[in-house]
Amino acid sequence: MANKIGIALGFLALLSVFTACGRRDEKTTGVEGNPPTFVLPPDPVDTVPERLFTVVPRDIAVKAYFQYLKATADAWDSLVPYPLSEHLLVRANPWIIDTLENTDYYRRKQRGDTLYVQPNAVVLHKGDTLFFPDSLHALALLDQMRNTLIDVNIPEYRLRILEYGKTIYTFPIRVGKNRVRYLELAGHAVDLRTKPGTGSVIRLNRYPTFEDPVSGKKFTHTRRDDKITTLMPQIPWVEVELNGQRYGQMIHPTTNPETLEKAYSNGCVGLGEADAWRFYYHAPLGTAVVFRYDLEIIGVSGDTLLLPDIYKWGKKRTPLRAVFRALP
Repeated sequence: MANKIGIALGFLALLSVFTACGRRDEKTTGVEGNPPTFVLPPDPVDTVPERLFTVVPRDIAVKAYFQYLKATADAWDSLVPYPLSEHLLVRANPWIIDTLENTDYYRRKQRGDTLYVQPNAVVLHKGDTLFFPDSLHALALLDQMRNTLIDVNIPEYRLRILEYGKTIYTFPIRVGKNRVRYLELAGHAVDLRTKPGTGSVIRLNRYPTFEDPVSGKKFTHTRRDDKITTLMPQIPWVEVELNGQRYGQMIHPTTNPETLEKAYSNGCVGLGEADAWRFYYHAPLGTAVVFRYDLEIIGVSGDTLLLPDIYKWGKKRTPLRAVFRALP
């Protein structure tokens, strides 16, 4: 009998605790004489706002890609609590960069697909979803952009993208020839060597036109390394200023990757087509840049290596503090 009484009392105590926990306030009791109404807390999932997104309404080719992104960013800018830009939208949807990289002529050729007219290649498909970052993600991406440095070491033929001082990408490049030459576009003889200095990205050219700087003649097609002629690809060019000067030095794609890791250009920095897309989305306006001429580098094994002095400038190291002064 004592055991049964103990069990009964324990049950009543448990019921009273359950009743007290389930009742929020006097309003939960209901009408006098009726049993109490238990109000459960809302499902936590219901309190989380849905992530904003938009669905691509039609197939978007490269030639219409920038107009579509601008229209999307303009339409949604007032609906999100941060400044929405093309760069921020794409960085929040990194698969877009992967897709753009795969319009590279030589990548497509390896898959047995010769791409003669890159501007007609579809990069956003009908039904694709573009997500807008939430506030915390947007702030993190914007902070990454503010703490990005584009580092070009001329005699090493390398362009690096650094975030918070850490290298995240390294690309082979071509640089200016070691010569002086008359350029019709300039109207005078020009030192073609790529200039060193520190500065920033000052212009993004999403619709470049193509002119031979030597002859001044415009062109629309390019002869590839495999001797096949295609239409010039539409990939943005990026202009930098160094030491407060605009030298006309652009960072842009080359359609002839055999010229990479050589002093071959008229002063610009050339990248492979795929690398140029990834670089562009890590170099919005205002991004810090440093062009240096360091002959001593640290190899992958940790050894100090001495590079060929392609411009005969001698040992001109760029102090590390000058590199990081370029950061905001």
